[in-house]
Amino acid sequence: MSDTQTHELITDQAGREASGAHRYGRYLEEFEVGAVYKHWPAKTVTESDDHLFCLLTMNHHPLHVNDLYASQSQQGRNVVAGPLVYSLAFGMSVSDVSGKAIANLATEELTHPAPVFHGDTLFAESEVLEVRASESKPDRGIVKVHTRIYKQDGTLVAEFKRTVLVPRSPEAIEGGASGAEGPVE
Repeated sequence: MSDTQTHELITDQAGREASGAHRYGRYLEEFEVGAVYKHWPAKTVTESDDHLFCLLTMNHHPLHVNDLYASQSQQGRNVVAGPLVYSLAFGMSVSDVSGKAIANLATEELTHPAPVFHGDTLFAESEVLEVRASESKPDRGIVKVHTRIYKQDGTLVAEFKRTVLVPRSPEAIEGGASGAEGPVE
């Protein structure tokens, strides 16, 4: 047996990124109105995913968990629970949009224009709608994005807007950023 060795572990996000870890999230200054982030990886929704989500959230609607019931419905088969589709897209967007977030402030205008079925693969992208520095705290700002979720054939299956409170970059804070009003572009 060898002596137990300890390794100094870097646990803060900035330190891990500086040491070569995958970049996670963005500072306020890194967002640009009109930018579109195509989130990766995509996710194929399995029957197990849908059933587990329904069980965890106590959504026992037979359209999601009962093949016979679903076969007699308008869709003719099980439909993936809409909140699962939203949750997957939200999660897919974290590394691009809110990985450095202080808080998620709001989700608005969530719609599901087309169904998702077991076996569909979801792709998500987010467009930056608004970027503005905080008026009261110079170390942060607000970003608003519009996230769209498509399945493998290009059909829009869900979309929503969300507002996120994100930190300013250390350089912006050290450089005397005053939290000036108006967009940061």
